This record gives sequence, structure tokens and C-alpha cells, in this order.
Amino acid sequence: MEVRARAPGKIILAGEHAVVHGSTAVSAAIDLYTYVSLRFPTPHDNDDALKLQLKDVDLEFSWPVGKLKEVLPELGIKSASSPSSCSLETTKAIASLVEELNLVDAKLGLASGISAFLWLYTSIHGEKPAKVVVTSELPLGSGLGSSAALCVALSAALLSLSDSLKLDFGHQGWQTFGDSELDLVNKWAFEGEKMIHGRPSGIDNTVSTFGNMIKFRSGELTHIKTNMPLKMLVTNTKVGRNTSALVAGVSERAARHGSAMASVFKAVDSISNEVVAIIQSPVSDDLAITEKEEKLGELMEMNQGLLQCMGVSHGTIEAVIKTTLKYKLATKLTGAGGGGCVLTLLPTRIGGRGMEISFSGFSS
Repeated sequence: MEVRARAPGKIILAGEHAVVHGSTAVSAAIDLYTYVSLRFPTPHDNDDALKLQLKDVDLEFSWPVGKLKEVLPELGIKSASSPSSCSLETTKAIASLVEELNLVDAKLGLASGISAFLWLYTSIHGEKPAKVVVTSELPLGSGLGSSAALCVALSAALLSLSDSLKLDFGHQGWQTFGDSELDLVNKWAFEGEKMIHGRPSGIDNTVSTFGNMIKFRSGELTHIKTNMPLKMLVTNTKVGRNTSALVAGVSERAARHGSAMASVFKAVDSISNEVVAIIQSPVSDDLAITEKEEKLGELMEMNQGLLQCMGVSHGTIEAVIKTTLKYKLATKLTGAGGGGCVLTLLPTRIGGRGMEISFSGFSS
């Protein structure tokens, strides 16, 4: 049997980094996806290994089931319906399996994703042999939630063929999970994100799981219904960065300057809540839309200034901001910062067709 799942990437309109410290953030899903297919071999296949194929980087890995049993002591003792964190002992065991892959320097960034895959797979399906294939439309390490989309799509595929979810496999085409099913997918995806980023806020996997636009604070989400169109340009600086290191850097700065950073996080919280209020407020005419866009632009600029205070901006981000300012357009980083993608609000006076996605020179 084979199942295929997909999960979208995301942008953060306001609140990144501060959300880790209890502030509100606003995020929206975008129509770029990560796809995961899962297939269990038939008895005639005579296949006794767990295989992972990463098609976008042309890599494939294989672990004999016997090896997994030997290295992972917790195999087969977990329940797919009860997500749990990876123990220190198992984390070290998984790290040893990944080290044996001898990834070259250029591929070392994939190691944490492979670790998350091994944890999620063995937690939900134990020692069962299978082939998992991953493809993605999202650039890695760019702030568009590629790791979260992987963990969500992977969790959805794994749970679909577990005893925890009951799906109609006679249905043709994509199926949408119910709220309780999505909640289970989200909890497992968050465990995967923790394997990758250490201390994620949970916003990326949450918006990837539930889609649309959400307000997120301390694990609690509120679905947002917009009363106005929002057109955004996303520019990829193509500068790679380490999300875990950037998150840790903000925490270290908060430890050194507790009072000042608390004020920064409080200001971000106010900005995020004002963004939500503007997006949800009624729109009477084109003039009202223009006024709202001007306010949103100002809030984006304020948020960017606070992100600079947190130390997560970058020269290339500032270069994009300087360029868009020439056209009186508001711009901020989206995601972890330190490079990655930059978000620019496109007012309706510019025209266009909804959300515009631009990857400056990006190639997979």
C-alpha cells in the first residue's frame, strides 16, 4: 500500500523570534508544498530495509531493519496516538546512524532532517520496512518553513497508514483530515521540529498543518479570517543560516539584557495583535483598503526594527529593504532571519494577482 501527503510552507507577517518568548505571532500558509510518499513492500518484494529518498538533492539512504533494532532501544514500545519527545539516549543513537551516512560538508544541513525522519518513522511504525520519498517546492533554510512542511507531511503520511487514523482509501484524490486528526499530526510534527531546531515555537508546524492564516501564542492558535486582500512579494536572499543558532542568539541576548528585551518582545506582541485587528476589521471601500495597507506597512517596518534589535537581520536583508524603500514599499524579514527570505507588502494600487512569490535566482 502507498500513501502520499503534502504540507504547505509559510510566511510570518509579524512576531518571529518573539513568539518563542511568549509573544503573539501572525503566520499564513503559502501555496508551495513538500510532498511525502510512503510505501510498504509486499511479501514478494523481499525487502527488509527502511529507505529514504530525497529526490531534490538526489540522495537515497537505507537502514536494514536489523540495524534499527540493534541501535534503537525504544523501537516498538511507543503508541502513534501518544506523541512523545525523543529521549537523550535515542537522540544519541539516531545521531550515530546519521553519522554513518558520511554526508559531505555541503549536505550536513540535511542531517537534522534525516534524524527527525528516523525518530518519527520508528516512533509510529517501529521496525517495519518501507520506502519514503520526499520532494519539495520549498527552498531549504530560507524562512519559508521547509523543515516544518517536511515534518507535517511526513507525520501525515505515517499516521495515515497507522492504526491511529481511519481513512477512506477508496476515495480518489486528496483527503483533508478532521480537526482531531490534524491535532495529532501537528503534535508529531512538533516533535520532529524539536529534533531539527532544538527549541522551536511551534508556529511553523501549526500553520503548515492547519493552513490559511493563524494567530499563535504559547501553543494556542486562533484562525484568522481576512476581510481584505493581502499581496506579498517574497524575495530569497539565498544566504543560508542556522535557525537553531539564531533562536539561541536571541535567547542569549534576552538573558544579558532582560528588561530591554522584555520590552522588545512586548512591543512585538502589540504589533502582532494590531496586525490581526487590521486584517479582520470590515472594509467599506478602496480608500479603506489603502489606509489599512499603509498601517500594515508601518507595522511591518516597526517589526523589522525590533528584529534588528534582536540581532537577526543581515546585510542582504537590509539591501532588499533599501531597494524597496525607493518605491515606498514596506519590507521585513520572514522566519529566522540572518539571510533567508524577505517579505514585501504590495499595495493594491500596484495591481497584480494575489500573492506573488519570487525566488531571486533560486535553483534546486
